[in-house]
Amino acid sequence: MSRPSTTTAVGSLTLRPLDPLKDAVLLHGWLTHPKSAFWMMRDARLVDVERAYMEVAADEHQQAHLGLHDGVPAFLMERYDPAHRELVGLYEAEPGDVGMHFLVAPTDRPVHGFTRAVITTVMTALFADPATRRVVVEPDVANTAVHALNAAVGFVPEREIQKPEKKALLSFCTREQFEQAVSA
Repeated sequence: MSRPSTTTAVGSLTLRPLDPLKDAVLLHGWLTHPKSAFWMMRDARLVDVERAYMEVAADEHQQAHLGLHDGVPAFLMERYDPAHRELVGLYEAEPGDVGMHFLVAPTDRPVHGFTRAVITTVMTALFADPATRRVVVEPDVANTAVHALNAAVGFVPEREIQKPEKKALLSFCTREQFEQAVSA
């Protein structure tokens, strides 16, 4: 996956590969914050975060990237192959499907439009790979804020699914749907 730099109204957004050990303290603070409840890691210890992201780094079917805002860590993006992770047996994966999660770092000083700029940057990075035909997400059905963000960049909900850890809203976004949504 290419690592684009996007200049937005909120500043420059870039992605770099996550370093599971060097970035663990930062991620631990984000993932255990009350605003990150949907990540279900509120009680995680630092070693749990290190272990989780070491597993991601060692897995050929998933990758994690740290997002930078004007050079400062500000968000997390996870990319996965839904034919092998997260959604196995819950839907019929198609060639070119790519799964995605993203987390904006909790802050006491939110910037208007920042989260929308982040998801747009994440989607641009995923679609920079010509093999990506469709992005798949499965947020918690109760996470209405992320459903609205997903819709804003072209995701269309298909159905609710039951994952082991949550009831999720399975949604898809093709390259064409994304391009149409962000050009509107």
